[in-house]
Amino acid sequence: MSKMKSVLGGVLLLALSSSPVFAGKADAGKWINNEFQPSTLTKSQQKAEMDWFIKASAPFKGMEINVLSETIPTHEYESKVLTKAFEEITGIKVNHQLLGEGEVVQAVQTQMQTGRNLYDAYINDSDLIGTHSRLQLAVNLTDWMNGDGKGVTLPTLDIDDFMGISFTTGPDGKLYQLPDQQFANLYWFRYDWFQRPELKSKFKNIYGYELGVPVNWSAYEDIAEFFSVHVKNIDGVRIYGHMDYGKRAPDLGWRMTDAWLSMAGAGSKGLPNGVPVDEWGIRMEAGSCNPVGASVTRGGAANAPAAVYAIRKWDEWLRKYAPPGAASYDFYQSLPALSQGNVAQQIFWY
Repeated sequence: MSKMKSVLGGVLLLALSSSPVFAGKADAGKWINNEFQPSTLTKSQQKAEMDWFIKASAPFKGMEINVLSETIPTHEYESKVLTKAFEEITGIKVNHQLLGEGEVVQAVQTQMQTGRNLYDAYINDSDLIGTHSRLQLAVNLTDWMNGDGKGVTLPTLDIDDFMGISFTTGPDGKLYQLPDQQFANLYWFRYDWFQRPELKSKFKNIYGYELGVPVNWSAYEDIAEFFSVHVKNIDGVRIYGHMDYGKRAPDLGWRMTDAWLSMAGAGSKGLPNGVPVDEWGIRMEAGSCNPVGASVTRGGAANAPAAVYAIRKWDEWLRKYAPPGAASYDFYQSLPALSQGNVAQQIFWY
């Protein structure tokens, strides 16, 4: 009788441990069919990867992981959708919190300074690669994925397939961050307005050349002036030739460094960053990520002619050609303002 009971107990234990696996496979199939499409992988390849996730995660079922990122649509999707998918497939709960960019940086800094584990993972800017490489307080992913973490690293993970790996690799050649999403620095414009015959004719009469995508800063300025000063109204709506933002906030800082200074040529040539002066105008110590100077007197370029020109134009165009109130917007407030459709173009946008 005791032997039968043991067998029943063993069967019951097997059933209990197997049930979530079957549930995980069923959930994985649901996500493959309903959410993870389109994909560069076939459904059978996706299923094979999901099977691997289910098996690899088995020892960690019931675990909770805390993650922090800033509040942008990409991370909102991760927080609301991908965390749910991951938990249903693996049984691991991910608490993905969303905060402002400045608060994310503050949390990262606090954790590094105090050693207290506020979060298990952060989605933070690749600008922190120098900090991570110097302080060695973030996991060295290269060594970890080939060492202690090899058993929980997806075998089909193709690191070279990620865009921007060079920006998340330290000078020691080690990977400290996996690229999650990127901002493409681009120029956008109202194609429909640029194609209107009456506007094209008026522009050429004033400036002596065709209205089109600007190839330099002076052409952009001409177009900004044209729509804000000479056109003013289209279809009964007050329109403007330029848009930016000026509220004092963390996003204004990277608006300057990531866009205006770099596009004005404040740094040296080089990939992924200028060497020895990066696109922020900061000089790096040879062969390292150690900053040694930002001002011209210390070998940097943050106050060099290109940087001064860029900031002057940012201020001038914001005041002369952008909609009223733009100077009081931050990055997040400027987006709904743009949705009104009353701006002709924008430079260095992402």
